[in-house]
Amino acid sequence: MNPLNEKVNAKIQEYLLNEDLWIGIGFGILKIIMIIIVAALIIRVGNITIQKVLSLRGKSPLRISERRENTLAKLLSNVLAYVVYFAALLMVLETMSLDVKALLAGAGIVGLAVGFGAQNLVRDIITGFFIIFEDQFSVGDVIRVGGFEGTVEEIGLRTTKIKSWTGELHILPNGSIVEVTNFSIHNSTAVVDINVAYESDIQHVEEVIRDLLRVLPAKYEDMAAVPELLGVHNFGPSEITLRVVCETAPMQHFYVSRMIRKEIKLVMDEHGIDIPFPRIVMYNRDAKDPSIGKGEQSGG
Repeated sequence: MNPLNEKVNAKIQEYLLNEDLWIGIGFGILKIIMIIIVAALIIRVGNITIQKVLSLRGKSPLRISERRENTLAKLLSNVLAYVVYFAALLMVLETMSLDVKALLAGAGIVGLAVGFGAQNLVRDIITGFFIIFEDQFSVGDVIRVGGFEGTVEEIGLRTTKIKSWTGELHILPNGSIVEVTNFSIHNSTAVVDINVAYESDIQHVEEVIRDLLRVLPAKYEDMAAVPELLGVHNFGPSEITLRVVCETAPMQHFYVSRMIRKEIKLVMDEHGIDIPFPRIVMYNRDAKDPSIGKGEQSGG
Protein backbone atom coordinates (compact mmCIF):
# COMPACT_ATOMS: atom_id res chain seq x y z
CA MET A 1 0.00 0.00 0.00
CA ASN A 2 1.15 3.48 -0.77
CA PRO A 3 2.71 5.11 2.34
CA LEU A 4 0.76 8.31 1.59
CA ASN A 5 -2.54 6.46 1.59
CA GLU A 6 -1.60 4.72 4.80
CA LYS A 7 -0.88 8.06 6.40
CA VAL A 8 -4.21 9.53 5.25
CA ASN A 9 -6.12 6.47 6.47
CA ALA A 10 -4.38 6.68 9.82
CA LYS A 11 -5.34 10.33 10.22
CA ILE A 12 -8.96 9.59 9.29
CA GLN A 13 -9.09 6.70 11.72
CA GLU A 14 -7.55 8.83 14.44
CA TYR A 15 -10.10 11.60 13.77
CA LEU A 16 -13.06 9.24 13.84
CA LEU A 17 -11.88 7.54 17.01
CA ASN A 18 -11.35 10.82 18.79
CA GLU A 19 -13.42 10.71 21.97
CA ASP A 20 -13.77 14.50 22.21
CA LEU A 21 -15.25 14.62 18.70
CA TRP A 22 -18.12 12.26 19.51
CA ILE A 23 -18.73 13.91 22.87
CA GLY A 24 -19.04 17.26 21.07
CA ILE A 25 -21.36 15.79 18.43
CA GLY A 26 -23.48 14.17 21.16
CA PHE A 27 -23.74 17.42 23.11
CA GLY A 28 -24.59 19.26 19.87
CA ILE A 29 -27.41 16.80 19.03
CA LEU A 30 -28.77 17.04 22.58
CA LYS A 31 -28.62 20.82 22.39
CA ILE A 32 -30.51 20.84 19.08
CA ILE A 33 -33.15 18.52 20.52
CA MET A 34 -33.50 20.75 23.58
CA ILE A 35 -33.83 23.83 21.35
CA ILE A 36 -36.65 22.16 19.41
CA ILE A 37 -38.41 21.03 22.59
CA VAL A 38 -38.10 24.47 24.22
CA ALA A 39 -39.36 26.15 21.02
CA ALA A 40 -42.41 23.85 20.95
CA LEU A 41 -43.09 24.56 24.64
CA ILE A 42 -42.78 28.32 24.10
CA ILE A 43 -45.27 28.16 21.23
CA ARG A 44 -47.68 26.04 23.28
CA VAL A 45 -47.46 28.27 26.35
CA GLY A 46 -47.68 31.36 24.14
CA ASN A 47 -50.88 30.12 22.46
CA ILE A 48 -52.44 29.38 25.86
CA THR A 49 -51.42 32.84 27.09
CA ILE A 50 -52.94 34.47 24.00
CA GLN A 51 -56.22 32.64 24.57
CA LYS A 52 -56.25 33.61 28.26
CA VAL A 53 -55.51 37.26 27.54
CA LEU A 54 -58.22 37.48 24.90
CA SER A 55 -60.74 35.71 27.13
CA LEU A 56 -60.00 38.14 29.97
CA ARG A 57 -60.28 41.04 27.52
CA GLY A 58 -63.67 39.66 26.49
CA LYS A 59 -64.95 40.09 30.05
CA SER A 60 -63.79 43.70 30.36
CA PRO A 61 -66.08 46.67 29.65
CA LEU A 62 -63.91 47.61 26.66
CA ARG A 63 -64.13 44.17 25.09
CA ILE A 64 -63.70 43.60 21.38
CA SER A 65 -66.09 41.51 19.30
CA GLU A 66 -65.82 37.73 19.34
CA ARG A 67 -65.13 37.61 15.60
CA ARG A 68 -62.18 39.99 16.04
CA GLU A 69 -60.89 37.96 18.99
CA ASN A 70 -60.78 34.82 16.84
CA THR A 71 -58.93 36.68 14.10
CA LEU A 72 -56.36 38.16 16.47
CA ALA A 73 -55.86 34.81 18.19
CA LYS A 74 -54.98 33.05 14.91
CA LEU A 75 -52.81 35.92 13.72
CA LEU A 76 -50.85 36.20 16.98
CA SER A 77 -50.37 32.43 17.05
CA ASN A 78 -48.92 32.50 13.53
CA VAL A 79 -46.61 35.43 14.32
CA LEU A 80 -45.44 33.72 17.52
CA ALA A 81 -44.67 30.52 15.60
CA TYR A 82 -42.71 32.39 12.92
CA VAL A 83 -40.62 34.31 15.48
CA VAL A 84 -39.87 31.28 17.68
CA TYR A 85 -39.00 29.02 14.74
CA PHE A 86 -36.68 31.70 13.30
CA ALA A 87 -34.89 32.12 16.63
CA ALA A 88 -34.64 28.35 17.02
CA LEU A 89 -33.15 28.04 13.53
CA LEU A 90 -30.46 30.61 14.38
CA MET A 91 -29.61 28.76 17.59
CA VAL A 92 -29.37 25.45 15.72
CA LEU A 93 -27.03 27.01 13.16
CA GLU A 94 -24.92 28.47 15.95
CA THR A 95 -24.76 25.03 17.58
CA MET A 96 -23.44 23.66 14.31
CA SER A 97 -20.57 26.21 14.55
CA LEU A 98 -21.83 28.31 11.66
CA ASP A 99 -21.26 32.07 11.67
CA VAL A 100 -24.78 33.38 12.24
CA LYS A 101 -23.79 37.04 11.90
CA ALA A 102 -22.25 36.44 8.49
CA LEU A 103 -25.32 34.48 7.43
CA LEU A 104 -27.64 37.28 8.57
CA ALA A 105 -25.57 39.89 6.74
CA GLY A 106 -25.61 37.81 3.59
CA ALA A 107 -29.34 37.12 4.01
CA GLY A 108 -29.97 40.86 4.30
CA ILE A 109 -28.22 41.56 1.01
CA VAL A 110 -29.97 38.63 -0.68
CA GLY A 111 -33.27 39.72 0.83
CA LEU A 112 -32.84 43.20 -0.57
CA ALA A 113 -32.20 41.77 -4.02
CA VAL A 114 -35.12 39.35 -3.75
CA GLY A 115 -37.39 42.13 -2.46
CA PHE A 116 -37.28 43.88 -5.82
CA GLY A 117 -38.51 40.72 -7.48
CA ALA A 118 -41.04 39.84 -4.78
CA GLN A 119 -43.30 42.82 -5.08
CA ASN A 120 -46.42 40.62 -5.04
CA LEU A 121 -45.33 39.11 -1.72
CA VAL A 122 -44.81 42.58 -0.23
CA ARG A 123 -48.20 43.68 -1.56
CA ASP A 124 -49.87 40.60 -0.01
CA ILE A 125 -48.35 41.34 3.40
CA ILE A 126 -49.27 45.05 3.32
CA THR A 127 -52.83 44.26 2.20
CA GLY A 128 -53.15 41.61 4.92
CA PHE A 129 -52.03 44.14 7.52
CA PHE A 130 -54.70 46.64 6.45
CA ILE A 131 -57.40 43.94 6.31
CA ILE A 132 -56.74 43.14 9.96
CA PHE A 133 -56.10 46.73 11.05
CA GLU A 134 -59.31 48.05 9.44
CA ASP A 135 -61.33 44.98 10.49
CA GLN A 136 -62.67 44.49 6.97
CA PHE A 137 -63.58 40.91 7.85
CA SER A 138 -62.71 38.42 10.57
CA VAL A 139 -62.51 34.68 11.15
CA GLY A 140 -66.01 33.22 11.05
CA ASP A 141 -67.45 35.93 8.79
CA VAL A 142 -69.31 34.98 5.62
CA ILE A 143 -67.85 36.98 2.75
CA ARG A 144 -67.77 37.14 -1.02
CA VAL A 145 -64.49 37.87 -2.78
CA GLY A 146 -64.70 37.85 -6.56
CA GLY A 147 -66.16 34.49 -7.53
CA PHE A 148 -65.59 32.92 -4.10
CA GLU A 149 -68.12 32.95 -1.28
CA GLY A 150 -67.97 31.21 2.08
CA THR A 151 -66.79 31.35 5.68
CA VAL A 152 -63.41 32.82 6.58
CA GLU A 153 -61.32 30.05 8.13
CA GLU A 154 -58.06 31.93 8.64
CA ILE A 155 -56.53 35.35 7.97
CA GLY A 156 -52.76 35.60 7.67
CA LEU A 157 -50.43 38.38 6.67
CA ARG A 158 -50.03 36.80 3.23
CA THR A 159 -53.11 34.68 2.50
CA THR A 160 -56.77 34.35 3.48
CA LYS A 161 -58.56 30.99 3.60
CA ILE A 162 -62.25 30.83 2.69
CA LYS A 163 -64.32 27.65 3.06
CA SER A 164 -67.24 27.42 0.65
CA TRP A 165 -70.64 25.88 1.41
CA THR A 166 -69.70 22.59 -0.27
CA GLY A 167 -66.46 22.18 1.68
CA GLU A 168 -63.80 23.49 -0.72
CA LEU A 169 -61.07 25.58 0.89
CA HIS A 170 -60.01 28.57 -1.21
CA ILE A 171 -56.61 30.11 -0.39
CA LEU A 172 -56.40 33.65 -1.75
CA PRO A 173 -53.35 35.94 -1.71
CA ASN A 174 -54.31 39.07 0.19
CA GLY A 175 -53.03 41.25 -2.63
CA SER A 176 -55.74 39.82 -4.93
CA ILE A 177 -58.54 40.88 -2.57
CA VAL A 178 -59.80 44.10 -4.11
CA GLU A 179 -63.53 44.11 -3.33
CA VAL A 180 -65.13 42.30 -0.38
CA THR A 181 -68.79 41.80 0.50
CA ASN A 182 -69.20 40.97 4.20
CA PHE A 183 -72.53 39.38 5.13
CA SER A 184 -71.79 39.03 8.85
CA ILE A 185 -71.39 42.59 10.12
CA HIS A 186 -75.01 43.81 10.06
CA ASN A 187 -78.32 42.06 10.63
CA SER A 188 -79.94 40.31 7.69
CA THR A 189 -83.52 40.58 6.44
CA ALA A 190 -85.78 37.61 5.81
CA VAL A 191 -88.40 38.13 3.08
CA VAL A 192 -91.30 35.68 2.91
CA ASP A 193 -94.12 35.77 0.34
CA ILE A 194 -97.40 34.03 1.22
CA ASN A 195 -99.94 33.13 -1.44
CA VAL A 196 -103.67 32.95 -0.60
CA ALA A 197 -106.67 32.26 -2.80
CA TYR A 198 -108.74 35.09 -4.25
CA GLU A 199 -111.78 33.71 -2.41
CA SER A 200 -110.11 34.28 0.98
CA ASP A 201 -111.05 37.16 3.26
CA ILE A 202 -107.87 39.25 3.06
CA GLN A 203 -108.58 41.21 6.23
CA HIS A 204 -109.13 38.00 8.20
CA VAL A 205 -105.95 36.48 6.74
CA GLU A 206 -103.92 39.55 7.69
CA GLU A 207 -105.27 39.50 11.26
CA VAL A 208 -104.40 35.81 11.67
CA ILE A 209 -100.87 36.33 10.32
CA ARG A 210 -100.22 39.45 12.47
CA ASP A 211 -101.36 37.62 15.61
CA LEU A 212 -98.91 34.84 14.78
CA LEU A 213 -96.00 37.16 14.01
CA ARG A 214 -96.24 38.88 17.42
CA VAL A 215 -95.36 35.68 19.30
CA LEU A 216 -92.63 34.35 16.99
CA PRO A 217 -89.63 36.32 18.43
CA ALA A 218 -90.13 34.59 21.79
CA LYS A 219 -89.90 31.25 20.00
CA TYR A 220 -86.98 31.96 17.65
CA GLU A 221 -84.05 33.86 19.18
CA ASP A 222 -82.50 34.60 15.78
CA MET A 223 -85.28 37.11 15.12
CA ALA A 224 -83.95 40.57 15.96
CA ALA A 225 -87.42 42.17 15.83
CA VAL A 226 -91.09 41.29 15.44
CA PRO A 227 -91.78 40.25 11.83
CA GLU A 228 -93.82 42.78 9.89
CA LEU A 229 -96.65 42.04 7.46
CA LEU A 230 -96.36 44.62 4.69
CA GLY A 231 -99.68 43.71 3.10
CA VAL A 232 -100.69 42.71 -0.41
CA HIS A 233 -97.58 42.51 -2.57
CA ASN A 234 -98.83 41.15 -5.87
CA PHE A 235 -101.80 39.72 -7.80
CA GLY A 236 -101.00 36.44 -9.50
CA PRO A 237 -102.94 34.29 -11.98
CA SER A 238 -104.68 32.37 -9.19
CA GLU A 239 -103.37 33.88 -5.95
CA ILE A 240 -102.91 37.03 -3.92
CA THR A 241 -99.38 37.43 -2.56
CA LEU A 242 -98.75 38.85 0.92
CA ARG A 243 -95.25 39.80 1.98
CA VAL A 244 -93.65 39.41 5.43
CA VAL A 245 -90.23 40.86 6.33
CA CYS A 246 -88.19 40.20 9.46
CA GLU A 247 -84.86 41.49 10.72
CA THR A 248 -82.65 38.60 11.78
CA ALA A 249 -79.21 37.93 13.20
CA PRO A 250 -76.46 38.03 10.53
CA MET A 251 -76.81 35.22 7.97
CA GLN A 252 -79.81 33.69 9.76
CA HIS A 253 -82.40 34.96 7.27
CA PHE A 254 -82.58 31.63 5.41
CA TYR A 255 -83.38 29.73 8.60
CA VAL A 256 -85.87 32.35 9.82
CA SER A 257 -87.61 32.40 6.42
CA ARG A 258 -88.14 28.64 6.59
CA MET A 259 -89.53 28.87 10.11
CA ILE A 260 -91.92 31.71 9.21
CA ARG A 261 -93.26 29.72 6.25
CA LYS A 262 -93.78 26.70 8.46
CA GLU A 263 -95.58 28.65 11.19
CA ILE A 264 -97.82 30.48 8.70
CA LYS A 265 -98.75 27.22 6.98
CA LEU A 266 -99.74 25.69 10.30
CA VAL A 267 -101.84 28.67 11.40
CA MET A 268 -103.54 28.90 7.99
CA ASP A 269 -104.49 25.23 8.19
CA GLU A 270 -105.79 25.84 11.71
CA HIS A 271 -108.06 28.67 10.52
CA GLY A 272 -109.16 26.98 7.31
CA ILE A 273 -107.43 29.42 4.98
CA ASP A 274 -106.91 27.86 1.57
CA ILE A 275 -103.59 27.74 -0.22
CA PRO A 276 -104.22 28.60 -3.92
CA PHE A 277 -103.68 26.10 -6.69
CA PRO A 278 -103.22 26.68 -10.42
CA ARG A 279 -106.44 27.04 -12.43
CA ILE A 280 -106.85 26.67 -16.18
CA VAL A 281 -109.94 27.72 -18.13
CA MET A 282 -110.50 25.71 -21.33
CA TYR A 283 -112.39 27.37 -24.20
CA ASN A 284 -113.62 25.57 -27.29
CA ARG A 285 -113.82 28.01 -30.19
CA ASP A 286 -116.15 25.77 -32.18
CA ALA A 287 -118.72 25.35 -29.41
CA LYS A 288 -121.80 27.62 -29.51
CA ASP A 289 -122.42 29.54 -26.32
CA PRO A 290 -125.88 31.11 -26.17
CA SER A 291 -124.66 33.55 -23.52
CA ILE A 292 -122.41 35.27 -26.07
CA GLY A 293 -124.33 37.80 -28.11
CA LYS A 294 -123.97 38.46 -31.76
CA GLY A 295 -120.77 40.28 -32.59
CA GLU A 296 -119.18 39.55 -29.15
CA GLN A 297 -115.92 37.68 -28.73
CA SER A 298 -114.58 35.65 -25.82
CA GLY A 299 -111.10 34.33 -25.25
CA GLY A 300 -109.43 32.17 -22.71
